[in-house]
Amino acid sequence: MVNTVEATAVNTIRTLAADVVHGANSGHPGAPMGCAPMAQTLFSKFIKVNPKNPHWANRDRFVLSNGHACALQYIMLHLLGFDVTMDDLKKFRAIDSKTPGHPERGWTEGIEVTTGPLGQGVSNAVGLALAQAQLGATFNKPGFEIFNNDTYVILGDGCLQEGVAAEAVSLAGHWKLGKLIALYDDNKITIDGDTAVSFTEDVQKRFESYGWQVLVVADGDNDFEAIAKAVEQAKAETEKPTLIKIRTTIGYGSQHQGEEKVHGSPLSADDIKNVKQKFGFNPEEKYVVPQQVYDFWAKRAEENAKVEAEWNTLVAKYEKEFPTEAAELKRRLAGKLPEGWEKALPRFTPSDPAVATRKLSETVLTALSDVVPELIGGSADLTGSNLTRWKKAVDFQHPSTGLGQYDGRYVRYGVREHAMFAIMNGIAAYQGLIPFGGTFLNFLTYGWGATRLSAVSHLRVIYVMTHDSIGLGEDGPTHQPIETLALVRATPNIYTMRPADGNETSGCYLVALENDHRPSVIALSRQNLPQLEGSNIEAVRKGGYVLHAEQKPDVVLAATGSEVAIAVDAAKLLEKEGLKVQTVSMPITDLFDEQSHDYKLSVFPQNTPVVSVEALTVFGWQQYSHAQVGMTTFGASGPIKDVYAKFKITPENTANVAKDLIQHFKKIGQVPELPCQR
Repeated sequence: MVNTVEATAVNTIRTLAADVVHGANSGHPGAPMGCAPMAQTLFSKFIKVNPKNPHWANRDRFVLSNGHACALQYIMLHLLGFDVTMDDLKKFRAIDSKTPGHPERGWTEGIEVTTGPLGQGVSNAVGLALAQAQLGATFNKPGFEIFNNDTYVILGDGCLQEGVAAEAVSLAGHWKLGKLIALYDDNKITIDGDTAVSFTEDVQKRFESYGWQVLVVADGDNDFEAIAKAVEQAKAETEKPTLIKIRTTIGYGSQHQGEEKVHGSPLSADDIKNVKQKFGFNPEEKYVVPQQVYDFWAKRAEENAKVEAEWNTLVAKYEKEFPTEAAELKRRLAGKLPEGWEKALPRFTPSDPAVATRKLSETVLTALSDVVPELIGGSADLTGSNLTRWKKAVDFQHPSTGLGQYDGRYVRYGVREHAMFAIMNGIAAYQGLIPFGGTFLNFLTYGWGATRLSAVSHLRVIYVMTHDSIGLGEDGPTHQPIETLALVRATPNIYTMRPADGNETSGCYLVALENDHRPSVIALSRQNLPQLEGSNIEAVRKGGYVLHAEQKPDVVLAATGSEVAIAVDAAKLLEKEGLKVQTVSMPITDLFDEQSHDYKLSVFPQNTPVVSVEALTVFGWQQYSHAQVGMTTFGASGPIKDVYAKFKITPENTANVAKDLIQHFKKIGQVPELPCQR
């Protein structure tokens, strides 16, 4: 290899990767060592980012989809001048360090999305590219390319084997996202060994069939010029995303290069010395970056700072030419919602007709579509069931298709739930857009890996999940969610919402939009529900509230969603027998948990029996109730009323359970304290 600064910089990445992983005694050295030339080429010649302003809106986005190779990304952030010091590299994978075991958005500056589970990163990258295309079409004017950044992603064989990646790259090709460029680390190794044992498809033909341009670099270990030429060719193709298939050697330079041994385990101390000697480094020194390499990257940082300065000058001119658009742009980039947007939320009274909450959700989305223009959403081929599209919506489609425009805000995801969720994470991470997506609640777990990452990443993503219980009826147990919301409620940093009527549906969207660092799952009914006496939009901010209050009640009935009306009817039956009943609606149990102790006791008074009602699993309700009316098995196929009757989720049974509970506690002479009362 020619001893140039570029070659030295590449070998610096390789030796640092070996040291960093060995120092942690954990991690993956092979991919960073093999990908060093492509990372060096991307960041030194193409990717425009400014370490002094990591959130510059028009920066190029970089995603390391094979997140196990995160040592590579931390090393690049260090060399570029981001807030990742050499000490941080030495603390790789240590508790609370800036260099955790996989890249985490919000934890380390310069990390765009949280990756690790394979396939998620490239799917996020599709969302990032979609966001750029949509915002560019919305704000760009002739002579004013406000949004024109590229999205780059490095991915490996593992990413390409994951189903979510297949779903997402299919959509990227359909949408003709020409500013999406993926570099495929074709090292033919996974943890189990050679890809010959399980991955022998023709990746090139596969991506070409998706509508991608595919380029090939035969020697990704040494031919830096070929990598650069391929990226230039990719940038020149504006109508197709590009996959650059780069043949590399995993663990390049190691005694075990090309073997699975260098994939998921540190190199031995002797092997690291061998690597350093091979690349002209002192084998006795650790964590070394030659000054000429630091100087090289400092110069690149200066170049990128000038690029941002030029963009800032362009935006200043844009503000004078297009003050209305500029004000909207400034608001969105600041992460602020429009002034007074919440006034558009529909309000309802008990005299209004009974309506399914999925239909009420459509009403809310329609009302918000004009006043919150950053809302962008769609459905996984269930638009007519999820009711996620407002009447004036324009589809996000490439203009050449005649099916929509790039400034459209309705996204047709097709039957791709997992990709939809992962793409929404990318959209949310970009800045300036708030994504929502719809499917049946039972299919939330089809894409749960991405939903979980919404929570880990603190992204404002809204999951519009309809057909939320056994109330969907005839489709039966394959489609009736029982355990799903228990999973969501058990997951940190995600709101689980189940509104009971129109006001609560508006309230759920209020909370979902106000919380910009937390995703929300809104579970919505298929069946019509009455507008309840005492329901309140603003009360939803408390997570749970008293729908009908009583002084010293004999019993409290608590419910969510479609079962609140059942609790109300059960209360009427009990009141006829002279009992005082306090009814409680719990649309967001996670949010109720965050309230003060005094507030919780005002909802669930001490020494008072509590019965919960929910047409989902009873698991978890022991936190709030002494007895539960709900599901302990899977559901059944049949008309809604018959299904509810079969499982005894009725006003009559609820009233009977309440009476039995009251008598039981009278008999034992005490009412046990509930966990939520402590």
